Amino acid sequence: QVQFVESGGDLVQPGGSLRLSCVVSGSIFSIYAMGWYRQAPGKQRELVADITSGGRTNYADSVKGRFTISRDNAKSTMYLQMNSLKSEDTAVYYCNAAYRAIAYWGQGTQVTVSS
Repeated sequence: QVQFVESGGDLVQPGGSLRLSCVVSGSIFSIYAMGWYRQAPGKQRELVADITSGGRTNYADSVKGRFTISRDNAKSTMYLQMNSLKSEDTAVYYCNAAYRAIAYWGQGTQVTVSS
């Protein structure tokens, strides 16, 4: 069974930076397409960024140029570097792992951007 440990969420001021981490265990990390999603209060969960098993990345328009997704297969870990944070980035951020028709979700980590 795939398990996740997400970390890095915090309260940060507008313009600040955070790095989220997602450590995966219980399966072969390198085969999964990985992604970060977020859900703000009263809104649907949305894709922030994803990265294929081969390292190809994709970003939501709202975060392009500010966020960077990466993965370290040797450490079974995915990262999300978030710079120039805005209040609208406030949400619970979820780690996702997908392989063929199967998807797994982490428990989420809270990111709050506020002065």
